[in-house]
Amino acid sequence: MVKQSIFGRISQLAKANINSLLDSAEDPKLMLDQMVRDFTSSITEAESAIAETIGNLRLLEDDYREDVEAAREWGNKALAASRKADQLRTAGDPVGGDKFDNLAKVALGRQLSAEKEAKQAEPQIEAQTAVVEQLKNGLNAMKEKLKQLASKRDELVARSKTAAAQKQVMDAVKSIDLLDPTSEVSRFEDKIRREEARVRGASELAASSLDAQFESLEDLGELSEVDARLAALKSGSNTAITS
Repeated sequence: MVKQSIFGRISQLAKANINSLLDSAEDPKLMLDQMVRDFTSSITEAESAIAETIGNLRLLEDDYREDVEAAREWGNKALAASRKADQLRTAGDPVGGDKFDNLAKVALGRQLSAEKEAKQAEPQIEAQTAVVEQLKNGLNAMKEKLKQLASKRDELVARSKTAAAQKQVMDAVKSIDLLDPTSEVSRFEDKIRREEARVRGASELAASSLDAQFESLEDLGELSEVDARLAALKSGSNTAITS
């Protein structure tokens, strides 16, 4: 059951659609990290299970070769015993001939048994060999998928760092944007404009006050002339007013 679950996991993980899994993940990097750990652990387990499966296959193959060799050896022994029986009968010893013919029959029985064992092992070896090949291919696919996962994770990490750096640059550019009404530069410019406007207002006010002073001086001049004429009238120096 343990080996079967591992083999099923090999097939499942080897067929995993990385992009589809990443699209549905809240945090792709965390998912990739976990997938890398899962694949690494599964590959380790799979290698151990496949090594055991290959070992069992090699045992079957060893037993098969032993059975084939045993069948060959028992066949040779049966042939030797049969020839010996024929020689004894030719020499006038039928009892000895029967004895060696019986030995030949025993040897032939052992040969048939070994051949039967070898024949039964052939489909098992064939099936086990196919399983081992499938597992090797699946394991190789998992290792390739692990490389893809690691590469994808490194790519995402690099892209994340690049995006963070770009955001910092954009934030910095935004903070010094002269067209931004909320920027410090814009507020400072507004302050200077208000100061300039106050200076202009003060200048205009000062100019208006100066004009008024000159006008007051002219008024004083007229009053002085009136006073002078009044004084002249009082002194009688000017008894007639010319028209």
